[in-house]
Amino acid sequence: MSFTARLSELGVTLPDAPAPAANYVPFVRVGNLVHVSGQISMGPDGLITGKLGADMDVAAGAQAAKTCAISLLAQVKAACGGDIERLVRVVKLVGFVNSTADFTDQPKVINGASDFMVEALGDAGRHARSAVSAVSLPLGVAVEIEGIFEIK
Repeated sequence: MSFTARLSELGVTLPDAPAPAANYVPFVRVGNLVHVSGQISMGPDGLITGKLGADMDVAAGAQAAKTCAISLLAQVKAACGGDIERLVRVVKLVGFVNSTADFTDQPKVINGASDFMVEALGDAGRHARSAVSAVSLPLGVAVEIEGIFEIK
């Protein structure tokens, strides 16, 4: 099954790739690898803000991470000239979680992105990963994730 069909089955339509908010590019292609800049948690109503361990629980954080994963795929689609089927695999995700000093479930939050990648892409969605805490993130968002993808 194509990635487009899988996404459709999940009820996900990739949005237009978000524009960068400062002096950087949204992605850089090096050979067959695409390095995508950090994508922040954003839902249909705007930014998803909050601090895990204070005013946001793990389930809400995982949902925020999923929105980052969707934005990552939107950037990959843009890097592939609009053809997401050129994606070969997710290589690595690095997730940053806006959390309190005593919060230790960063991996469970970033699972929201990892689980979505596998659900949407099958084995091509399996990846290496890091999940780290941050005392704050841009604009107060709950999660930011960057990624490396292999394309053809």
